[in-house]
Amino acid sequence: MCLKDVFVGIGAMIDFGPLLANPKLLLFGAAAQFGIFATITVATLLGFNLTDAASIGIIGAADGPTSILVSQILGSNYIGAIAVAAYSYMALVPIIQPLAIKLVTTKNERAIRMKYNPKSVTKRTKILFPIIVTFIAGLVAPASIALVGFLMFGNLIRECGVLNSLSDTAQNALANLITLFLGITISASMQAETFVTFETFLIMGLGLLAFVFDTIAGVLFAKILNIFSKEKINPMVGAAGISAFPMSARVVQKMGLEADSQNHLLMHAVAANVSGQIASVVAGGVIISLIPTLL
Repeated sequence: MCLKDVFVGIGAMIDFGPLLANPKLLLFGAAAQFGIFATITVATLLGFNLTDAASIGIIGAADGPTSILVSQILGSNYIGAIAVAAYSYMALVPIIQPLAIKLVTTKNERAIRMKYNPKSVTKRTKILFPIIVTFIAGLVAPASIALVGFLMFGNLIRECGVLNSLSDTAQNALANLITLFLGITISASMQAETFVTFETFLIMGLGLLAFVFDTIAGVLFAKILNIFSKEKINPMVGAAGISAFPMSARVVQKMGLEADSQNHLLMHAVAANVSGQIASVVAGGVIISLIPTLL
């Protein structure tokens, strides 16, 4: 059983409908990956070699399987610490993101309302989307084709409408089984003498930094777009561009309601959140292809 198979399950869980109804939100998925490359830079300055720094930086993808897969392919010495950091901060998104968002937004900005006019997204569009994304990703970042291809294959199973049993299996049994064995495999390499080290604490700190950078970059990108847009975007939607689906979208919805009890941002945030799923695996592929050429 291959780790990449988990992406089939992830893809089968995702509904790209909200994103297809508002395609411009795809930009937020790209903007929120800034934390990956910022963290790679910081990790290098702290003394990690480029391979380990890149593996640590991918924690900013906010996607546990991507973080583990990239660190395995690059041969990092800190796979256990990276896995723990990635999954820990994914679980802590409801605590980390509100603090980061409030650092760079005002209450008035968080209260910005966005109109939601769901367009009719046809079945054909939903079926063609994963095929087109795989093709484009293969042209832009060939090394990402395996990750993106598995993710989009899972989504194609979901959307085709004739493989419901296979889709249900991918979403539940397959994803749970791979996650279980993945946890057992990673934990077997986490002996105390190699895990309880100063470097592990550094990695945990860098993982937190990556999540904060991702969130702030997404918010600031939304603010920049607002300078040129007539219809203002709530900056918090940019923060949902990370891959932590659907937790990040729920955080944005909750904070929007806190600022204005009638401010419903969930569908916009979900659209940005699923775009982050695509961007994170593409970023992982870029790292896999780029790092060996620099060594």
